[in-house]
Amino acid sequence: MKIHDLTPAKGSSKKRHRVGRGIAGKGGKTAGRGTKGQKARDTIPAGFEGGQLPLMQRLPKLKGFTNPFRVEYTPVNLDALGDLGLAEVTPEILVAHGLVGKNELVKILGRGEISSAVSVKAHAWSASAEAKITAAGGSLEKVDLPFAVRPAAKGNAHTNR
Repeated sequence: MKIHDLTPAKGSSKKRHRVGRGIAGKGGKTAGRGTKGQKARDTIPAGFEGGQLPLMQRLPKLKGFTNPFRVEYTPVNLDALGDLGLAEVTPEILVAHGLVGKNELVKILGRGEISSAVSVKAHAWSASAEAKITAAGGSLEKVDLPFAVRPAAKGNAHTNR
């Protein structure tokens, strides 16, 4: 047996039914499309919704979600604090040394080591930074955020009814 001897199993393949080729056989004249109307005429694009803006155009193009209420911090690592060589660090001092921008929130992160006791005032800090600062004899003080943070939503419960 050779490859040119192979044929499909009997009855498994049929010729395509070509409609709209005259009145001689089934599928002549209206070719199974009924009479009149949009579907009886030329092709309709996939996803066409009768002039309504199609679903694929109504959906946003890019994926994902950006939380408009997120709180974004500027990170400052311990090695940067150690390079300053100061006994007290505040957001204003960090702005003066060019480590953060003027109205940015500061978060202290634990990369690097700190040898001297430093009093740090910041908006937030990581657990590793807190452990290293307190181990060196320093202290941490939380600075209030300059704006009210929106509280987390509590499901769909309506409280004012």
